[in-house]
Amino acid sequence: MFDYEILRLIWWTLMGVLLIGFAVTDGFDLGVGALLPFVARSDAERRMVINSVGPTWEGNQVWFITGGGAIFAAWPFVYAVSFSGFYLAMFLLLAALILRPVGFKYRSKRPDAAWRSRWDWALFVGGFVPALVFGVAVGNVLLGAPFRLDSDLRSFYEGSLLGLFTPFSLLCGLLSVAMLVLHGATWLTFKTEQGGPVHQRARRFGAVAAILTVALFAAGGLYVAFGDIGYHMVSAADPLGQSNPLRTTTEHVAGAWLGNYRLYPWMLVAPVLGISGAVLALLGITLGAEKSAFGGSALAITGIISTVGLAMFPYILPSSIDPHSSLTVWNASSTPTTLGIMLFVTAILLPIVLLYTSWAFKVMWGRVTTAEVATNPDFY
Repeated sequence: MFDYEILRLIWWTLMGVLLIGFAVTDGFDLGVGALLPFVARSDAERRMVINSVGPTWEGNQVWFITGGGAIFAAWPFVYAVSFSGFYLAMFLLLAALILRPVGFKYRSKRPDAAWRSRWDWALFVGGFVPALVFGVAVGNVLLGAPFRLDSDLRSFYEGSLLGLFTPFSLLCGLLSVAMLVLHGATWLTFKTEQGGPVHQRARRFGAVAAILTVALFAAGGLYVAFGDIGYHMVSAADPLGQSNPLRTTTEHVAGAWLGNYRLYPWMLVAPVLGISGAVLALLGITLGAEKSAFGGSALAITGIISTVGLAMFPYILPSSIDPHSSLTVWNASSTPTTLGIMLFVTAILLPIVLLYTSWAFKVMWGRVTTAEVATNPDFY
């Protein structure tokens, strides 16, 4: 149906869609968790915040699980290098994510204030740490991961956990936190009772997060433009040939990540969308246009993630210690048969997932109030 080159492009695009889908849906869950101890002060307020995401957070995790499975099946070289090399970072991420379901389920099992406070902070860790680690991971992908491949295509990772936390990767991590906190704040503005203390605090935190998102995104762009970062392809693998990373010749070139934007000016729509989305969210928060604010934060997330993907194309995971081992769209994919079968299954199941997700959000629509929390024993 499609040739190998088109299948690779489709799956590169679908990976971007999955990442954006995860960030837009589960992103506000993470943002709400990171905001929990600060926007809600009483137990009733914190229960209200938790119940704003309680009915949907588990369904939103589908995007994360699907993304991991898609990387394993569509990009096995990327999966092998990243999941083995970043093992400790992955463990830190999963440990933080595990705190969320445990916190949701156990927080209200006892009325003791100290017990509930500890679980509230566990939910904060489960929101803040993944948001930070995701951003740090993107920063390290832009910088290049310290791995190399031998002649038998065995990967050797030569980095450490602390080595992942460089100034640029931490900048990306803080951008990720600001972006998702903004998303969580805009979610709270139209899911909690209007005019209440949680609603007002969410607006204040959201405004600050929107400003920080624009500032950190701009700072990251300046670093990419003028810092010692970027990779350039000297000779590319055949887009129709079998995957073999060692058939690509790559060199490290400062500022090379801006090359695609010079060649294809239409790609500038991505960073413009990232900034304008955050500005729209700020205006929506300030003017009380809550749905516009949430839509703006979703656009900001879409633009920021797309900016990274378009800048790096066709690279997926460059190597900082051996650029010739870098993984690209053309040299790291599965076979045409595998990609074709996966595309067929995705074409059937993805619309079902989208329809079910839309239906679930429609059923759970509406604001959560402190009165409902106080009188409904089924609430968290």
